[in-house]
Amino acid sequence: MALKRKRSVSQTGIVAFFVFWMHFAIGDVSYSLPEEIKRGSVIGNIVKDIGLATGKLSLRKARIDTEDNSKRYCDINLSTGDLIVSERIDREALCGDKASCVMKQELVLESPMELHRISLHVQDVNDNSPLFNEDLVKIEIQESADRGARFLIEEARDADVGQNAVQRYSLRENEHFKLSVDGNTVELVLDKELDRENKEAINLIVTAMDGGSPPKSGTVGIHVTVLDANDNAPVFSQVVYEASVQENVPLDTVVVTVHATDAD
Repeated sequence: MALKRKRSVSQTGIVAFFVFWMHFAIGDVSYSLPEEIKRGSVIGNIVKDIGLATGKLSLRKARIDTEDNSKRYCDINLSTGDLIVSERIDREALCGDKASCVMKQELVLESPMELHRISLHVQDVNDNSPLFNEDLVKIEIQESADRGARFLIEEARDADVGQNAVQRYSLRENEHFKLSVDGNTVELVLDKELDRENKEAINLIVTAMDGGSPPKSGTVGIHVTVLDANDNAPVFSQVVYEASVQENVPLDTVVVTVHATDAD
């Protein structure tokens, strides 16, 4: 009999705890909003969304808290029940390059105590441009390089995500190179053989563009130095040199001067 009574008390305690928890944590509500939204903007009317009486907010000391004691990004208008933006929301600072960015807030009501969890889904806006690590990249290429040779270029970075991240690259029109992009791999491809004797250096511009509307872009300059290869033979200034000399001229007398040049 004693064992029965102990089991009964335990069950009653579980039921009481469950009823208290249901009373304390009523339910969740979710909102989506763009990052960088202006302070004071209305996110939604939380009173209507959870079925509360607007006039009792002040009496019940309604307030917004955070689940993890982090910054409070929204507040509640006690007169209207509107949930409003109270702090600047920067998705990149909050969530980095994560595809999903959710902030947890809470609506707390006292007398009697109620808790409503609020999930704020922060949507990315195109507020960042693609950036390369350097403004100018220097590459040295032998003039003997074969057509089709590839040269890796570091990809551009964009703090935005999804469609607002980098979507495509382009190369300013030139005589010798074209661009190859495969996922995150960006390469210059030699499309026409180089000739250092004709052109010692080539300047190119690569542009990265995101998918925003309107799109944002970033550029990097590429300076190609063409290195010499021994692809030219010395050439004399004349095919035949003729000279006359007396038979009695002293030793070491200059008879004729020849001249040769080499394009390398």
